Amino acid sequence: MSVKDLPVQARPREKLLARGPSALSDAELLALLLRTGIAGKGVLQMADELLQIKGNRLVDGPTPGFGGIAGLLSATPDDLKKVKGLGPAKRAEILAVLELARRAVAQRLQERTVLSDPAAVKQFLQLHLMHLRHEVFMVCFLDAQNKLLQAEEMFRGTLSQTSVYPREVVLKALHHHAAAVVLAHNHPSGSVQPSAADLTLTQTLRAALALVDVRVLDHIIVGQGQALSMAEQGLL
Repeated sequence: MSVKDLPVQARPREKLLARGPSALSDAELLALLLRTGIAGKGVLQMADELLQIKGNRLVDGPTPGFGGIAGLLSATPDDLKKVKGLGPAKRAEILAVLELARRAVAQRLQERTVLSDPAAVKQFLQLHLMHLRHEVFMVCFLDAQNKLLQAEEMFRGTLSQTSVYPREVVLKALHHHAAAVVLAHNHPSGSVQPSAADLTLTQTLRAALALVDVRVLDHIIVGQGQALSMAEQGLL
């Protein structure tokens, strides 16, 4: 059934305007963003398939599902390009929504202290890291009030094979006049349990940064749909 075939009050746009965005399902919100479906498939069906089906990711295969809104927003540009019916305009809109979400959370961290909003820190790092298929080490540099100054990707690759240089992290901290940092990296495997190498790296960086009076407040490990705080686990 196409949107035009629905009763007026059940159409996503009219429903949103009458009852607010919280009244819409994930598929209805996505349908508003997509606007149109493809031949033989209405926009609501397409949106539902994108969110719910765990299909393969072949151009000529079934619509590849991303497992919900979080999964879709974690998709790479190449993933989206493989979806029949997602042309450049639709792909750009989905990627723009993700970037807006990142910037909104970053603004919150710039306005509030990191320690007062730990959930926002995890959300910010998940938006940056959970979709990546390789390990990335990031550092959030904070001012004396523990507000975000800058978040930077420092190193790429499997951390056991790609060295994380404490000297580079210290130099960046001095460059940003940081008083504290939150360390972060992702586990593409999905598990967020810290390895022995993660714990050793954390202590090494903590010692190096202490020499220039910069505190390590946390080290957060990001997996698909979850994040672990070493500080909360008593591992710092």
